[in-house]
Amino acid sequence: GASDRHPGRTVADVAHDAAAVADSFGLDTFAVAGRSGGGPGALACAALLPDRVTRTAALVPLAPRDAEDLDWFAGMAASNVREYTTATDDPEELAARLIPRAAGIRRDPGRLLEELRRELTLNDRMIVSDSGLRSMLLRNYREGVRTSAWGWIDDILAFSRPWGFDPADIRSPVLIWHGELDVFSPVGHSRWLGRRIPGATTTIDPDAAHFAAFRALPDVLNWLLRELPAPVLGEEQPA
Repeated sequence: GASDRHPGRTVADVAHDAAAVADSFGLDTFAVAGRSGGGPGALACAALLPDRVTRTAALVPLAPRDAEDLDWFAGMAASNVREYTTATDDPEELAARLIPRAAGIRRDPGRLLEELRRELTLNDRMIVSDSGLRSMLLRNYREGVRTSAWGWIDDILAFSRPWGFDPADIRSPVLIWHGELDVFSPVGHSRWLGRRIPGATTTIDPDAAHFAAFRALPDVLNWLLRELPAPVLGEEQPA
């Protein structure tokens, strides 16, 4: 929440930031996991830090906006379609819309979940009703907009531009997890990434949606830390 803004940043810039954090902890190599909008950043680390990243997991990620043979908006909730379309057509309007929203979320982070509620699937509603998970989400939402809305705005802008790297360049092991019912990051994005990344393991849970990634995370973290084949999390489908 207190980070300086980096205007014009791309998804690729996440790798530089991650390397700086790893350096500060004295880590030569490390594994990376990213959920939702964090998925592209995790893949950036894998592609651009090949000598340091051992394994990467991307849960309910987005695919590049310029991905070939992908209908990027297919299956996406109307609110996300609106924000990403505005990011491309009128970035100033996007900022004007999100700055007051962020101020409201800073005062009451629960309002973001309430705004999303009408687009949550039954599966997502059940998961975010868990008191522990809900408390964690609210803390994260408040922290993300603690000083301004620009982190949120710049994320949307970065996802709406070329990433600055090609996922096909990743050579380390990658696990992709997605819920078939996801309307915020549609499952087609993970299927595209699974085809694009050499040797990636793509796991699709047919009964899960966006927030179910939290339930998959413990198994994913175990996979990141051990030298064993990827776990089967739900129903495995070909990429």
